[in-house]
Amino acid sequence: MNTGIAEPSESETGASENSGRIDGTSHILPLRVYYEDTDSGGLVYHANYLKFAERGRTEMLRLLGVNHTETAQRYGMSFAVRNCTIDYRRAARLDDWLEVRSRLTDLRGASVRVDQGVWRAGDLVAHLNLRIVCLRPTGRPVAIPDPIRAILQPYVQSSEQT
Repeated sequence: MNTGIAEPSESETGASENSGRIDGTSHILPLRVYYEDTDSGGLVYHANYLKFAERGRTEMLRLLGVNHTETAQRYGMSFAVRNCTIDYRRAARLDDWLEVRSRLTDLRGASVRVDQGVWRAGDLVAHLNLRIVCLRPTGRPVAIPDPIRAILQPYVQSSEQT
């Protein structure tokens, strides 16, 4: 998809081969389940799905040219999770190969909705729906800066379109 925005280079974004890939309007981040991700029974500890999702969102933004550190320095704002729901469908286990699939579903003045799934071999393991807000260092909401909005807008796909 040609968005009219020049693709940022790897050196500009900090993206690497570990950043996953953009597929249409979705981002896909492959990851392996390590021992540190599991509980005593070898299953992924429930809170670690939040970490997997965070990595997916961060790498999606990085590939799109939105780096958290640079955004904070340039615009004096950061993104924070306002709301998150998780539906655990199956258990992931030690050594599983997973994919975190992320897509933007709504872009508002100071927030963006993100739909994420953690998948294993074609099976949905966990589904997350999040509202991410743009905040000043004081914790007050602030509108998403226009340059970032312009980057994100082409990747927004409403949940009704899926």
